[in-house]
Amino acid sequence: MSEIIRKQLTLFLPEKYSVEIEKVRQKYNPIQANLIKSHVTLCREDEIENICEIIENLKSLDEKVLEIKFDGILRFSDEKGVLIFASKKNSEYQNLRKLILKDLNSEIRLPEPHITLMHPRNSTCTNKIFEEITKIDFPKSIKFEKISFIEQKNGGKWKILEEFKL
Repeated sequence: MSEIIRKQLTLFLPEKYSVEIEKVRQKYNPIQANLIKSHVTLCREDEIENICEIIENLKSLDEKVLEIKFDGILRFSDEKGVLIFASKKNSEYQNLRKLILKDLNSEIRLPEPHITLMHPRNSTCTNKIFEEITKIDFPKSIKFEKISFIEQKNGGKWKILEEFKL
């Protein structure tokens, strides 16, 4: 049986921003919280197949800090999941993705940055839980100073392989 290995580029939340988020994740989605800390996915595995070129692009970045602004929370995936969604004014996030993926993909997707509180794969949000979550004061803006290249083997805990300062 062969191993299933997933890799991605991730922006882990600095601790000063993640306290309330991690409390929610531990309470309502402990399985996911134990697999990976709160984060914003920067590039998914299918986007970074040419990892040598990606790493060269990461090393050549001259960005100092990436700030993402968040607007609120919403339910998704038949209302089983919950995420904190970013405002539509996050051009810095999209620009960073373009710099990382330059010269590699014919078409660069424009995903919306978000933080998953409850992943529908291993949790289910109810109306009562969602009402409780809406009362929490989550950060409206988060500053990231590094990008993590991470790996997951066979659905296990994600591990950091390398980090790149912005």
